[in-house]
Amino acid sequence: MRIYRVTKPTEQFSDALATLLPQLSTSATMPSEAYLEEMLANENIHLFAAEHEGAIVGMLSLVVVDIPTGRKAWIEDVVVDSKARGLGVGHALVERAKECAKEVGAKKLYLTSNPSRKAAHALYHKCGFEEYDTTVFRVKG
Repeated sequence: MRIYRVTKPTEQFSDALATLLPQLSTSATMPSEAYLEEMLANENIHLFAAEHEGAIVGMLSLVVVDIPTGRKAWIEDVVVDSKARGLGVGHALVERAKECAKEVGAKKLYLTSNPSRKAAHALYHKCGFEEYDTTVFRVKG
């Protein structure tokens, strides 16, 4: 298995994204190539792909933010193709994100997860994350 940072949209990545996004969220829509290019050019966004036997089977986004209390990082959009689950793809992606957060000097690394995703929670605990008592608010815009 190979974990690498995606730096430009390729046909292989776009095909994988079309497969992975619906598994991540039923409301997710395919981003335009222009949006992908802009996002991937952002030095504070690290999009990692997991490749297994020549196919992209998972992805994870790491977002780095600098705020007055210090540099922090957030893991978002973790998804592993249903056909590749159980191969350690999610674990490898999360561990790479942890390494990257450390490399860029993030003081803390956060992620959120839907309460129904029990397997994901087990993975995050296995990777050293602890549940943090907070309330998440959002506004759809």
